[in-house]
Parts: sequence; structure tokens; C-alpha cells
Amino acid sequence: MLSDIEIAQQNRMEKIQVIADKCGLQPEEIEQYGHYKAKISFDAIRRLENEKDGKLVLVTAITPTPAGEGKSTTSIGLVQALNKIGKNAIATLREPSLGPVFGIKGGAAGGGYAQVVPMDDINLHFTGDMHAITSANNLLSAMIDNHVHQGNELGIDIRQLSWTRVLDMNDRALRNVTVGLGGKVCGFPREDHFMITVASEIMAILCLAKDLEDLKARFGRIVIGCNMQGEPVYVHQLGCEGAMALLMKDAIKPNLVQTLEHTPAIVHGGPFANIAHGCNSIVATKLALKLGDFVVTEAGFGADLGAEKFMDIKCHYAGIYPNAVVIVATLRALKMHGGVAKADLNSENVAAVTAGFVNLKKQIENMRFFGVPVLVAINKFATDTDAEIGELKRLCDEYGVPVELNECWEKGGDGGIDMAKKVAELAESSNPTPKTVYDVNDSIEEKIDKIVQTIYGGVKADFTANAKKQIKQLADWGLDKLPVCMAKTQYSLSDNPALLGAPSGFNITVSDIRVANGAGFIVCRTGDVMVMPGLPKKPAALNMDIEADGTIKGLF
Repeated sequence: MLSDIEIAQQNRMEKIQVIADKCGLQPEEIEQYGHYKAKISFDAIRRLENEKDGKLVLVTAITPTPAGEGKSTTSIGLVQALNKIGKNAIATLREPSLGPVFGIKGGAAGGGYAQVVPMDDINLHFTGDMHAITSANNLLSAMIDNHVHQGNELGIDIRQLSWTRVLDMNDRALRNVTVGLGGKVCGFPREDHFMITVASEIMAILCLAKDLEDLKARFGRIVIGCNMQGEPVYVHQLGCEGAMALLMKDAIKPNLVQTLEHTPAIVHGGPFANIAHGCNSIVATKLALKLGDFVVTEAGFGADLGAEKFMDIKCHYAGIYPNAVVIVATLRALKMHGGVAKADLNSENVAAVTAGFVNLKKQIENMRFFGVPVLVAINKFATDTDAEIGELKRLCDEYGVPVELNECWEKGGDGGIDMAKKVAELAESSNPTPKTVYDVNDSIEEKIDKIVQTIYGGVKADFTANAKKQIKQLADWGLDKLPVCMAKTQYSLSDNPALLGAPSGFNITVSDIRVANGAGFIVCRTGDVMVMPGLPKKPAALNMDIEADGTIKGLF
């Protein structure tokens, strides 16, 4: 069996101008990065802004497990299948982070015969967007420390800085660091922290800004901490928002690539959904809606994380709303939610499928809350049995939700024809009214409680003394009337990763609250969720190599 990278290397890609022609972009509207990838200029966005929007399809999933779910593979396969049935469809996906690529999770370019290519470029440096985000973030960090070193005119309280440095790599040693050591010329010693780049507010701003000017204005609204009087300090007071935007002048432009079947795909932005809002850029999605009759996008991790944030944050700021939602499920993952150990997943266990259905049922309920038609896509594995597939179909039928088998990993677009037909039917007959879990004018506590009760199935949120103090501070600053972005484990509907299935009767513990004012939301950290992941005992990097002729090995 060929690996993902071997399948991608055997594919004969179309030149990127051919892909641009397919989706109606003019030659002068793309900036080519080699033969097979390009940036799309804002000239195209402005030219198309009055065109009619296509139908938007959101792909989400059940609560993820180590068994794998396959949202990106499903999204890409669905777009390929939609084009095979005569629909003009475009994928809009997130960019992978180097941390997971070299760690354990892998990239975000799909798999098997449902991939975006060139997958090696996309999973590595791509067009440099991640590096630009890292540089803009760390320029601000350097400007803060320099301002303090040069006399601290703003009276910044370095004990209460909320801004941290970032790196696009899993590096647990950098979670908590001390900077400014080495004497007077090196500044004032203080405690600092690193987050992974995709968790940064700069990434969130990239994905929520409408253009370069909006990006710069949002940079200026970032709160870095407070002064000695307890008042917020904004980036515009430091005056470096222009320099930060300069670093992002190309990164704000969406990236055009293709699938293995030469379907256009826009890959832009990549925030994690467990510690950020988990959706690709508004710019990319809205542009795709002008270029295609159908746009397939995804939200990270399970529907309780990325999909909720898609509805309550991305749709709130973009003025868009999906016409249909696809929830990806695998029999293997459902068996894990039904109590089966990972080592035993290859054995048939219909009873475990039945028991694990409670998780899928809850995620269906979550998406139905938003008034959008839902389809369950069974991402088929070779070990799935007819009896297990039949039981899942029976359960979905009993619950009144359409279900289709997805074999795109093995067969490409041909493996998703029935899924594509049903998605098209649902989306074309749908005109849902936008709905949110909470009102942004609710108190922070009310907004979090509504998410816990409505989406997670819990009782309420418990706030630590530190979180209560932070809530009061944001209310005093007048920065509490924003959407909330829950930072929560992806492995459970609760904040305890060990609670699988659909737990109930639990409370969520909120330990830390900070405002991402430039992005326009409040980040609420729960449980022990990490904003800088670590590498596993045997990182994926150990399996990777490159030969003398440049051929890459072991990249999935």
C-alpha cells in the first residue's frame, strides 16, 4: 500500500494557472510561487465582491480519538466528488502547523486519494504564512521589551503582560522561560512564555480580518497587558501595528492549490480548534463563495469545538452561514467511545458501535441546534465490517439523520459520489436562519455556561479565583461583550480527556481568561489544555528523510 507522500509524488499536477482558469481567476490576479501554488491578489476579491454566493458546506466530526476521523480527507474527497457529479466546487482548508507534522498528529492535507497537493510543500513551509505570523508576533514581543528597556513611557507592568512569544513547533521546554538575563544591556529580567504559532492572536486576526487595512487596525487593538494603574495597554500605543502588518502583507492573501483530481482548493490560515477558533480565513471562504457554486470548508476537531466556534465566531464576523453540515465518523472511533481499547479496534464489535453512537448523537444534536441540515459521513476503514456499518446506518436512520458511506481515501472522488449527491440536495434546499448559542452582550459567565450546557452537555462552569479576577478586569475595561473562544481538550465533550462518549452531570473548570481584542474574542482556558504542545516519545520526525535528489521520505 502506498503512503500518502508516495501517492502525492505519483500525481501529475496541473500548472497553477490552469487551476486559476478553472475557478475564473485572471492571470494578473495570481502571484505564482513556483509551478503549483499561488497567492490570490485582492484585485480578484474586489472584482468579485458583488457576485452571487455559492452554497457553503461545513465539515466537522465526532469527538476525535487516537483511532482517527479524517475531516480533511472527507472535505477534499467531497469536493472531488461534487465536481464529478457536475458541480463547480472549491475546498477552503486550513494550513498545517509544523508542530503536529513533526509530532504525532500529522499534517492537514488529507490522505490517500483525497489530498491537496503539493502536499510536501503544504505541510512544510508552503508560502511562508506561518513564518510571517511568527515574525509579526515576535516583533511585538521585542517592541514591548525594548519599550520597557528604553524608559517605559507607557508604564507597562511587566508582571502582568499577557502577550507571549510563539514558535511553530512543539517544544515543551519553551512553555515557561525567563528573558532579559545577562545584565543591564539585556533588559529587565522577567518570566515569559511561548505558545505554538497557530494558537496566537496574530493567527486568529489573519483568519478574521477582511483585508490588509482591517488586519492593521486589529493589530492596533491588541491588548498586551496593563500599566501600573491597571489600565489596558494597546499595540497602537506602542505604534508598531504598521510594521507588523508590513510583515503580513503577503500572508493575508489566500493560497491557491489543487486536489489530486485537479479541483481548486484555497488553503489559508490554520488556528487550532482546541486552543483557538479552528477555522480557515474569512477572506478565503468568502472569495471561494464567489468562485464556486459549492464551497466545502472544515472546522477543527469535534463539533463541540471547531464547529461551535465557526458558528459563534467566524459566522458572526463574516456574515456567512452554512447551508449544510457534514459530521465525519469512523467505526473505529465510535468503538473507542463505546469502551474498546485501541489495540482491539480491528475486531468486529457491533455492541461497541451501538454504545459509542451516543457521542455522534450529541454532535448531531449540536449541529441541529443551529438549524442546519446534517449528514453523517462514515469514513470507511478496511477493518470495518458489514455488520458494524449496518448498525451505524440503522442508528442514524432511527435518529432521523441521513448517512452515506465515504470511501474517498481509497477511491478519491469516486468514493464519495453518493455523499456528494446528498450534500448537494441538502444544501440546495436549505436557507437556514443564523443562530448563536449566546448573545455577545451576555456576561462572560453566562456565555460560557450556555456553551457548557447547550454544546457540551454539562451542568455549568466553575471559575477559579484567578478567572473571576480576570472577568472583573475585562468588565471594568469594557472588553467583555465579545464572543468567547473555549480552550478545551479535544478528546472529550467535558474538560476531562478520559471521559469519552457523551458524559453528563459534569462541570467545566475555567482557570484562565484573556482577551484577544484584535481578533475580537475572549479566550477561556479550561482544564489542563496546553497552548504549547510537546513532542511524543517517538516523534514523526524520526521517520522522515530526504534523498540526494530531493525526494522526501516518511512524510505520512
